[in-house]
Amino acid sequence: MKRIGVLTSGGDAQGMNAAVRAVVRTAIDQGVEVYAILEGYQGMVDGGQRIRPINWNDVGGILHQGGTIIGSARCRAFMERDGRLRAAQNLVDNGIEGLVIIGGDGSLTGASVLHDEWSGLLAELVDAGKITQEAADHHQFMPSVGLVGSIDNDMYGTDMTIGADTALHRITEAVDAISSTAASHQRAFVVEVMGRRCGYLALMSALATGADWVLIPESPPNLDAWEDKMCDVLRKGRAIGRRDSIVIVAEGAQDRYGNRITSTYVKQVLEEKLKEDTRVTILGHVQRGGSPSAFDRNLSTILGWEAVHTLLKMAPQQETLVIGMRGNRIEATPLSECLAKTKTVADAIARRDYDAALKARGGSFARSFRTLRTLVRALPHEPEPGKRQLRLAVLHSGAPAPGMNTAVRAAVRLGVDQGHTMFGVRNGFRGLIEDEFIELDWMSVNGWALRGGAELGTNRKIPEGSDFYAIARNLEKHQIQGILMIGGWSGYLAVLEVFERRSNFPAFQIPIVCLPASIDNDLPGSELSVGADTALNSIVNAVDKIKQSAVASRRVFVVEVMGRYCGYLALMSALATGAERVYLPEEGITLTDLVHDVHQLMKGFRQGKRVGLTIRNEDANDVYTTDFIKSLFQEEGGELYDVRTAILGHIQQGGNPTPFDRIQAVRLAAECIHFLEQQLNGSAAEPMSACIGLLNGGYKFTDLENVPRLMDKQFQRPNHQWWLSLRPVARVMARPGPAG
Repeated sequence: MKRIGVLTSGGDAQGMNAAVRAVVRTAIDQGVEVYAILEGYQGMVDGGQRIRPINWNDVGGILHQGGTIIGSARCRAFMERDGRLRAAQNLVDNGIEGLVIIGGDGSLTGASVLHDEWSGLLAELVDAGKITQEAADHHQFMPSVGLVGSIDNDMYGTDMTIGADTALHRITEAVDAISSTAASHQRAFVVEVMGRRCGYLALMSALATGADWVLIPESPPNLDAWEDKMCDVLRKGRAIGRRDSIVIVAEGAQDRYGNRITSTYVKQVLEEKLKEDTRVTILGHVQRGGSPSAFDRNLSTILGWEAVHTLLKMAPQQETLVIGMRGNRIEATPLSECLAKTKTVADAIARRDYDAALKARGGSFARSFRTLRTLVRALPHEPEPGKRQLRLAVLHSGAPAPGMNTAVRAAVRLGVDQGHTMFGVRNGFRGLIEDEFIELDWMSVNGWALRGGAELGTNRKIPEGSDFYAIARNLEKHQIQGILMIGGWSGYLAVLEVFERRSNFPAFQIPIVCLPASIDNDLPGSELSVGADTALNSIVNAVDKIKQSAVASRRVFVVEVMGRYCGYLALMSALATGAERVYLPEEGITLTDLVHDVHQLMKGFRQGKRVGLTIRNEDANDVYTTDFIKSLFQEEGGELYDVRTAILGHIQQGGNPTPFDRIQAVRLAAECIHFLEQQLNGSAAEPMSACIGLLNGGYKFTDLENVPRLMDKQFQRPNHQWWLSLRPVARVMARPGPAG
């Protein structure tokens, strides 16, 4: 295969440009020409100047842009065979031998139809004399791969579609802002979000913002008088002190009889039944717009890279494949399977089998919905008679990470709803030692879902000596039966110190579970820590601004990011910002590296380059510091460019958590409370203690007995770091041009 085409089709989604960039640069790196097919299938049908070569530099500077630089459109002509006949001729005339299609289920369905009809289309073109038999023989197959670009996250084959994370950013930013004005006036707001056939955006934004009610198409209200139930919850919320009421409505929401529930109708209900001033905000296309989040940039880049490699390895007659992400693993799934399983949800909704619709969305969607139904309650359930009620403690340990408060809120409310007594421990393990226990009830954590920092307080204290006696005494005093520790590396070490002294202190023979919360993403037993996504977005937002200032004055920036001895933030921010070079502690820095990088910089600026970006992890090398690199680049570059440094510092630990971190925190907290209940209600003589984490696409618990074997204690990071496999992707994307 020597030439491929790339197109974006259907509704635009943030991250499409990053995917196009990755496809173009990966293909060129593999010695393959790339043609951009402008305006999606419409460009394929029209041909001419709408199918043109696209080179390495054409996709420079587009990583941070929303929309799609090659255009998108919905093409009616392609739905007819005559339109597909013209499209096939244009592909053959331009020598295109494979396709990468970026779009939603409708766009990928078009790819499936083209694949199925391809041989017949060629035969018809030969008979009509529009192409030669030789050309038909050369193009007898048209292999293609698809990337799902859709903010609705509504297609099987990938956990996250391109654009969905950024759309959640837009929604949560809007709802956070609306919540403050609503609270000021004790007002109700109805927020309508996109999602004609899928309630993902509504459900996850409600989970992330602490909304009071949500309406989604997969699970309509199961009561005929659902309006009364909704208003009763909101009325009770007001009575216990809530100053705002937020109802999130998916645009495809309906009742159990298939009647549409509009945001206008919900407003009318609230005003009539609650006698409350109610406003409607329809977010509309703002959800599609703006710069993509760090997650969407990196997701699109990784999928675009893999799409090209998959396309080049495909058998000529092979069915179209969808390249998706399961957990942090790339998977290729036959398009026919993806379309069929996606259709099962719509079919289930159409026949009003909502249990089947919810199940078809996947286990995590259904679990999130059940969790949300508890969190939106005005008050917890009454305790079940005869059910064992537990006394559980929650604390932080380690550096602050955005999302810690979200996790505490979810853990406390889910625990209280089960009748448990929930204690917060202030100031981490120091609070355990000094008896800083406070009982938390339902409203104690109100409003914590969106707050950054750590309301309970945190520090890096690791107990030693007589501390263990004090901890044991306080656990016995408060009759604590289980502990949830939300924190980072020092928190894990502190828990292990307590765990190893079980035989000496009976009070320690209780289940303890660690929830990973660290911006460094350096914890064993989990591929992603709560807080890392927020930190990554803080870096990316800062670097975007830095690059704008650098372009104006021919400047090189050396940006230092946190991470200690883990290079996750450095590598992933380099991938998301298009940095030309990145220095990681896992690789170190050599003088040879620096000499090579200086020469590359000087070469680039002599050829017209206007901005240079280097990202350095704070502990990449003790000698070649950020200031050293700045001085070296400046001395060697002379008048070619100026060099500046930007040490981002604690800005990376601050700010409200991103939707991804909020959702992760809630899901992990729910799993942890369930784990503690299982251990304490089980038959084992000694309950298990563990750390939880996202592993291979699911939430897994790792026994604390095994955790030390997963830790590189010298460098305070896991022995295995999955993200290092992305290093080759970053190297190719960052080159100034094709290899050689």
